[in-house]
Amino acid sequence: MRYKNIFGIAVAALMAMAGCNDAADERTPKRETLQACEMPLRFMAEHPGMSRVTATAFENGDRAGVFMTDAGVALEASGNRLNNELLTCEGADWTTARTLYWDEGEFDVFAYYPYDGELRVVDDVPFSVARNQHAMVDDAGMDGYEASDFLWANSRGVAASEEPVRLSFRHRMSRLVVRLVPGDDYEGDIPEDARVYVHNTVPEATIDLSVGLVTKDAYASAETIEAKKEETGKYAAIVVPQRLDNQVPLIEIVVEGVSYMVERKFVFKQGIQHTVNVTLAKNPDQVKIEIGGEIEDWD
Repeated sequence: MRYKNIFGIAVAALMAMAGCNDAADERTPKRETLQACEMPLRFMAEHPGMSRVTATAFENGDRAGVFMTDAGVALEASGNRLNNELLTCEGADWTTARTLYWDEGEFDVFAYYPYDGELRVVDDVPFSVARNQHAMVDDAGMDGYEASDFLWANSRGVAASEEPVRLSFRHRMSRLVVRLVPGDDYEGDIPEDARVYVHNTVPEATIDLSVGLVTKDAYASAETIEAKKEETGKYAAIVVPQRLDNQVPLIEIVVEGVSYMVERKFVFKQGIQHTVNVTLAKNPDQVKIEIGGEIEDWD
């Protein structure tokens, strides 16, 4: 998935209700403004990194899900105004399988990515990050990193309008960036085929779609995640938000058959990018680690 700053989503919503019946009656005086049930529902969605210069965008075939409720009404697994409507990216537009329209009143909108067609609950949605985030996970070209990067958006109290509903997507997982730096006694440059692993984190979680809250699965075991290479010397992994209170092996870098291990306590915060700079030495036991600043709503 590549992102762009703002993408327009042309979505249909909600069946035509009473009050639109006179629209086809020739005796009815022509109105200068549309009634709610005559207005298509449109969305303008913003990527978390829209404030930064970026050339990335969603790709054809990417899919998101949307729910809509009456304003102030709790989101349920079914019986909402919209129930996990599938949005499919087609060029600059996002389309639905059926045509829907606005209704009278105010509404709350909830959106998420990537789409899950098997969704059965909304307050305790099971979700897991990929263990191998540089490998492809489906035929559509989505890798494990993208499949793990859960995005969520919400807009409350919206009403029928010819203007689009504004949805600002946010990252709900945590992102760890590992930068490899050659030390003074390290011989040569960082190889292209270096591998980075994140150990001792729980990859399983549940998500409350009404508030976008991610909770680590308390019964799941810690596992190892292989990070995605973004460029030479830079690797990234999506991690479930969680706290590591004990000093544990956390980051392992394998370079030309040599393993460099970093042990740390760590707090992976929801929606935050954490950067760790690892300075490699000739002696694998003498690596240095520097924790960089935290970034919210990364690109």
